[in-house]
Amino acid sequence: MRRRPEIQPIYAILIGSFILAFSYYHINFQNHLAEGSFVGLALLGKYAFDISPALTMILLDIPIILIALLVKGRKFIFYTAIGTVSLSIFYELFDTFSLLIIDLGHNMFLAAILSGLTTGFGAGIVLRFGGTTGGDDILSLFLSKLTGISIGTIFIIFDVIVLLLSLFYLPVSDVLYTILAVSVAGKMITWTVEYRTEENVLLPYSIQH
Repeated sequence: MRRRPEIQPIYAILIGSFILAFSYYHINFQNHLAEGSFVGLALLGKYAFDISPALTMILLDIPIILIALLVKGRKFIFYTAIGTVSLSIFYELFDTFSLLIIDLGHNMFLAAILSGLTTGFGAGIVLRFGGTTGGDDILSLFLSKLTGISIGTIFIIFDVIVLLLSLFYLPVSDVLYTILAVSVAGKMITWTVEYRTEENVLLPYSIQH
């Protein structure tokens, strides 16, 4: 009899994706903060061409997920599919129906800190429970294993490339605040994923494998 996936990780991944989508739309997008990696490219498409970030993220994710299907376990792919699809759906719902406006334009430092804390916490939850929120996470895992470079460094490289592209349409100050947000998010991800793992309490599937 085939073993069914555990329910707790699925709930956790959905919560993490919800937090991410909320922050990406209500803090990053509404306050003109860019973002790194595939999500950043999706936000670039929204700013520059008014293309739905949900559609962009799915189109970017599909090739990487198909490759991962060949080399990673089914549980990893299953949890990644949940994280990827739910993030896109939640963002689209916020983009279409949300009436909440979080205008922090008068205090971009606060916007950057809040963005970093919430996106880092959301992403950390997803990673801790064995999933990812898209192809950029999977690609980072692959490149880290292939090159021996830490996954954090790979994430930073992706972020810097996308943030440099953001200079074509965003003021330098907005990009600098985004760099602050990304830095805080990185620390928050590390704390969320590694908290109490020295006691072997719920190691993330992606790290175990």
